[in-house]
Amino acid sequence: MSDDDPPSRATPSSSRGAGPSAAGIEWTDDETFAGSIGPEAIRARPTVTARGLLGEPALDLSLSLMAGQGGLDRAIAHTRIQKSGLALAGHFHGIVPTRIQILGQTEQSFLDSLDGAERIERMTAFFDLGLSCVVLTGHLGHSAREIGTCAERAATPLLHSAERSSVTITRLHALLDEKLAPRQRLHGVLIDVFGVGLLLMGPSGVGKSECALDLVMRGHRLVADDVVECDFRPPGMIFGQPAKLLRHHLEVRGLGILNIKDLFGVTAIRERKRIDVVVRLVDEASQELEADRLGLEERFHDILGVSIPELIVPVRPGRDMASILEVAARNELLKNAGHHAARELFGVIERQIQQVELRRSDESAMPPPVDLSGSRRRR
Repeated sequence: MSDDDPPSRATPSSSRGAGPSAAGIEWTDDETFAGSIGPEAIRARPTVTARGLLGEPALDLSLSLMAGQGGLDRAIAHTRIQKSGLALAGHFHGIVPTRIQILGQTEQSFLDSLDGAERIERMTAFFDLGLSCVVLTGHLGHSAREIGTCAERAATPLLHSAERSSVTITRLHALLDEKLAPRQRLHGVLIDVFGVGLLLMGPSGVGKSECALDLVMRGHRLVADDVVECDFRPPGMIFGQPAKLLRHHLEVRGLGILNIKDLFGVTAIRERKRIDVVVRLVDEASQELEADRLGLEERFHDILGVSIPELIVPVRPGRDMASILEVAARNELLKNAGHHAARELFGVIERQIQQVELRRSDESAMPPPVDLSGSRRRR
């Protein structure tokens, strides 16, 4: 995730959706009783395993396997991590087996304070929940050997991190957010225009790639052409990136496949960008054209359960689409800053109409003028 992405109207505060509920992705409640997550829920989303954690270079955390090698391929299906202190006391409500369970210094010191038989009983009940992975953090207490024995008996992967719990949890969260992010593949072109991620969509041959090439020549940055890999990031953002095989490439009819990085340099490409606006390009003669003349209508396009503002822009020969898309990006920046030109103008017109109607009502309420000319003639 890039730090230079400005706040977007595609966040839950203004979107009509803030979670990954679309595209066949089913999220089960995190606060679930132990053992109630079925295998169909696990298959509905990406998963990682304890085996994958051990060999993951991006984790930036040294993990070692202590016990439970037989369960290394159990699925870890949640991005959030649980500290299991209450479970060691026999309170299992809210334990989600497909989360990583952390036993830090506090939990280990509690186990160290128990006698041997009670410690074995507590740990046996804990590991019998069918946990995907348990991580011991920091300095190992004298109960570590018995914890490993219980984990081995239940075939639950037991890992050790020399770092303290806070560091371990932070680094595991960063990795799981990346690995377990809901994903969707879209046909379109994603380009960074003035820091606004524009996703150009429309039928094949409408001119999406040509628009992107014009924008690149104006100094903007190409993210992806033809295939856009989208992933959800909390609290309600959708990021797009190119497919690995198509990275830095753009296909223009008549020219073929172009390498934008080689042609224009590294400043003309970007590896990843948040999608802020969906721009649907439609042939002006098409029956699908429903362009908003005033800009008052709010349209949204749903990607992974997040409603992203959508514009419908007609395409015709001779129209400067690059300039129109630049203005669309600038206008989005103004909307994010609280300035909506169409609504402000409409408000001014409404106030003027109200003033005219008020003036007319005041005039109609006044008594008619008295005509004194007749009385003077009679005198």
